[in-house]
Amino acid sequence: MDLIDAIKAIDKTHEDDVLKRLTTVWGDSLKEDEVLQEYPRPQFKRESYINLNGIWEYAFSNKEIMPAAMEGKILVPFSPEAILSGVERQLQPDETLLYKKELKGIRIPDADSRVLLHFGAVDQKAIVFVNNVPVGAHLGGYLPFTIDITDSLEKSEDDPLSLFGVLTVFVTDDSDTSYHSRGKQTLKRGGMYYTAQSGIWQTVWIEVVPKLHITAYRIIPDRDLAHVNIKIFTNGETKVKLSVKAADNETLIAEVQGDTVPVRDEGKRHSPHELGRYSPDLEDGHRSSHVYSCRISIPKPHLWSPEDPYLYNLEIEAESDKAESYFAMRSFTRQFDEQGNPRFFLNNKPYFLNGVLDQGYWPDGLYTAPSDEALIFDIVEMKKLGFNMLRKHIKIEAARWYYHCDRLGMVVWQDMVSGGSSYAKPVVSYLPTLFPDVFGRMPDGPVNYRMFSRGSADGRKEWTQEMEDTIKTLINVPSIAVWVLFNEGWGQFNASAATINARQFEDGRLIDQASGWFDENGGDFRSVHNYFRPLEVIKDKHKRAFVISEYGGYTCYIKGHSSVDRIYGYKKYDSPGSFARAYRDLMKLVTENLKAKGLAGAVYTQLSDVEEEVNGILTYDRRHNKLKLAGNHKATKR
Repeated sequence: MDLIDAIKAIDKTHEDDVLKRLTTVWGDSLKEDEVLQEYPRPQFKRESYINLNGIWEYAFSNKEIMPAAMEGKILVPFSPEAILSGVERQLQPDETLLYKKELKGIRIPDADSRVLLHFGAVDQKAIVFVNNVPVGAHLGGYLPFTIDITDSLEKSEDDPLSLFGVLTVFVTDDSDTSYHSRGKQTLKRGGMYYTAQSGIWQTVWIEVVPKLHITAYRIIPDRDLAHVNIKIFTNGETKVKLSVKAADNETLIAEVQGDTVPVRDEGKRHSPHELGRYSPDLEDGHRSSHVYSCRISIPKPHLWSPEDPYLYNLEIEAESDKAESYFAMRSFTRQFDEQGNPRFFLNNKPYFLNGVLDQGYWPDGLYTAPSDEALIFDIVEMKKLGFNMLRKHIKIEAARWYYHCDRLGMVVWQDMVSGGSSYAKPVVSYLPTLFPDVFGRMPDGPVNYRMFSRGSADGRKEWTQEMEDTIKTLINVPSIAVWVLFNEGWGQFNASAATINARQFEDGRLIDQASGWFDENGGDFRSVHNYFRPLEVIKDKHKRAFVISEYGGYTCYIKGHSSVDRIYGYKKYDSPGSFARAYRDLMKLVTENLKAKGLAGAVYTQLSDVEEEVNGILTYDRRHNKLKLAGNHKATKR
């Protein structure tokens, strides 16, 4: 496939196609009563846990009309468009999807306890009822939210500490017909844009907490790599006790305790750098009112790296509320190497980022991995190939994916999710791809808002808030090294201001301000995409590290393991053998030649095929690694 053909196919729609029913081995073995049962939030773990995944009732209806009855069963948390949901129907922008689930077996220890309902993510707008009483709502398809449902639950006549009720969730999804963040979802699938999904797509669960409880926390390793700064937010005045333990969870490293102070007084007690910009907003539907802050010395710190992903354990106590967490001692910085090249530094040492693009799509689950083992498989397979970084592309993952990156050792570049109105493809895709030096430099300020699909002031405000909320949600994840703010001009605006905003969190992450093109000369990286021209290292006059944040895209179609027979990618190979040879030559060029010339990192496209985009190392169903198929065309299926 040559350059012109690839450009033409970028957004060519094929909505009339019927995708082949590909499944994964994990989807094939899935049991309805054992769907994603693992604790969904490993960095904030309590003993109380009721998993609500499994069979729910559902019904579609016109937005203006309540359904007369439920239509059938849906397997949560798979979106109705996904094979594993058992529904396989697209939620349209003029429709409502209604979910219903009986809540029972909720036991509280005392009358003052609170019951919290957690949603990992619901795409895109959700209104939640308990016993026909509205308890909360959420807009945005990628971030978790929590609602206190205690007062809407009913008490058992025989036992007032036993609660029950009926949970209903109304969902609507504008998909790509509005300015809301949507990533690569589209109602008219084709090329590098994929099937839109909707509804509940991450774990739903309940926990019971004391009336006075921990609401949020922040764990940031100090730049000196000898201390860790910790903040614990609560919804009332209390004493907090913290215990830091080694990875064996037995050896005590440090123990501190102290009283919380009102949040409004926190700024008087600490410097702006130490405080950062962590807004103590809800974790449980209530604003945090108090905070305890400390700086703990870690003697002889065991530093985290992909080669040695060491994690410290943290126990948190606030009166009768107890939670478990973990953290890592590591630093991510941009510094100059001995040759004067700006580089990515891990723990104050130059570290070459050999990355791969990870879309996070599954043929049977779409946005939702069919199992925890499936998430682990992707990470481990990439580590086996020598990759030490994953760029999570235009998607926010379930918390367990980040946990596995933390414990298995994989640096993460986290993209913000793109939005905006319908993209002007010639401006943001075709011309910059063909002529990046000419058409990849358009300023993203007010004069070009509409050109960048950002004419809506509400849309710009919403994206800015979601960027902040994304950082708040993921701020404690040890493996995240870089925030990627914009990608290829999709809904880009005021990138320089967004960079300043992101830096105010003082979380020790680096910033890729504009990945691909429309560089505003800010952030820590000169970040280019290069699929069609000879790869080279470009010296940046602003002394930023140079990264090729997308390259490769080599395609190799494997019969029986692709969603469609049509091929989309950037360079076609007819056999696994020729694909493997070209891949290895390219990787050698990048990791040896260009690295020696000052390249700080590179991101190969991509981890797996997605629908008709067959430029993955793995097939879409994850049953084959194309590199391993070379010379073994009858390789055993997974």
